[in-house]
Amino acid sequence: MALNSILKFFQPKDRVFYGLFEQVSENVYRMGKKLREVVNTPDFSDRAIIISQLEQLEHENDELTHQIFIELGKNFITPFDREDIHYLASAIDDVADYIYGSAKKINFYKVDPNDQGIQKMAEVIEMGTMALKTAVMELRNMKNVGNITNALVKINSLENQADDIYDLSIERLFATEPDAKEVIKKREIYQVMELVTDKCEDAANVIESIVVKYA
Repeated sequence: MALNSILKFFQPKDRVFYGLFEQVSENVYRMGKKLREVVNTPDFSDRAIIISQLEQLEHENDELTHQIFIELGKNFITPFDREDIHYLASAIDDVADYIYGSAKKINFYKVDPNDQGIQKMAEVIEMGTMALKTAVMELRNMKNVGNITNALVKINSLENQADDIYDLSIERLFATEPDAKEVIKKREIYQVMELVTDKCEDAANVIESIVVKYA
């Protein structure tokens, strides 16, 4: 009986970590969808309502990420490397932060989001968060490694697309926008939105490391 108690103590808390990561990935995907809503909403006040919803989701994500770090400190044995848990939680949290930052800047700068670059970036971000969620959801059992690999390849491809969208948008901006203030504001929004895809790729790289070690 005593031996069973000891063994139970050293069992990995898989359900705790996997459950938290699944909540985080679902939350970030919802934020990606909300960002698409923001850029497709022409009215400033209506956008502000959606952005406040994004803020709430970002706060919820902070709390979930903090809970992951608390569990990391409490549990002696973890389902995969402690460093990977920390890196993955931080990377996904960065995705959430930059999504919210992108939406906030659109209204803060009073920029019309009906802009080809902003629209395309938002589309890529939504697809990236969906692929990230797919990869995270498969970590619990790691039986469908092909699904994880496909999602990671998708994230990398989307990051490359975002780079191209950024370059073309900047080129178009300088060629067609006569207002220097608008150039500065839109360029900053493009940069923050492109960073979202970079952070998705960072998270994908951590997941790839986990798969290589444990699949």
